[in-house]
Amino acid sequence: MNTLSRLLQDNKSWSKKMMENEPDFFSKLLNVQHPEFLWIGCSDSRVPPDVITQTRPGEIFIHRNIANMVVHTDLNMLSVLQYAVEVLKVKHIIVCGHYGCGGVKAAMTNNSMGLINKWLRNIKDVYRYHQDEIEILKENDLKLNRLIELNVVEQVMNLAKTSIIQKSWIHEKGPHLHGWVYDLHDGIIRPQVHMPSAFIKTEFFI
Repeated sequence: MNTLSRLLQDNKSWSKKMMENEPDFFSKLLNVQHPEFLWIGCSDSRVPPDVITQTRPGEIFIHRNIANMVVHTDLNMLSVLQYAVEVLKVKHIIVCGHYGCGGVKAAMTNNSMGLINKWLRNIKDVYRYHQDEIEILKENDLKLNRLIELNVVEQVMNLAKTSIIQKSWIHEKGPHLHGWVYDLHDGIIRPQVHMPSAFIKTEFFI
C-alpha cells in the first residue's frame, strides 16, 4: 500500500471507530461549530495543534503559516481572525511557536531563499528589535530559541494592535491573547505571555 492510499485507509478506519464509539459524533458537528480557541501556529508538520493539545474536532479553530506570524498585510490571517472573533466568538487566541523553528532559523541568516524572503523579513524585524538581548547569548541554539520566544511575544502584540481585537475588547470584553512555545524535545508547551482582554488599546489599527 502506497503512502497516499494509507492516508485514505486510515481515514476510513478512524471514521468507523468514531461511529462505533460515538454514533452521533459527525451529526453533532455537521451544521455548527463552537470552538473556544483560535490557534495561530507554525506550519511545521511536527506541531499538530489538535494532537499536542488533545482537542477534538470542533474545539479549536486553526490557522497556520511559516513561523506563526501575525502580519498586517496577510489577508488570509486577518480573515481567519475576523471570523474567529466576530462570528465564532472565540474566548482565547493562542500564538504558538516551537523551538528549533526552521523559519526563524532561516531569518537569522543572510541567505537568499527566493519568495520566502518577503515573509522572513518580518522575523528579521523582531531580531532587530531585540538584537542586544539575543547577541549576548553565547550559543547559536540559545540565540535561536530566544528569538523564537521573542517572536511569539511580538506576534501577540501584533494581534493586540489589530482593529479586530481592539473592537472586540471594547464591545465584547474578549478574547484573551496567549503566546506559547512548544518544545519538540519533550512535547511540553511553555507559555511566554498572557494578555487579558483590554490589556492595551491603541489608535494604530491594522
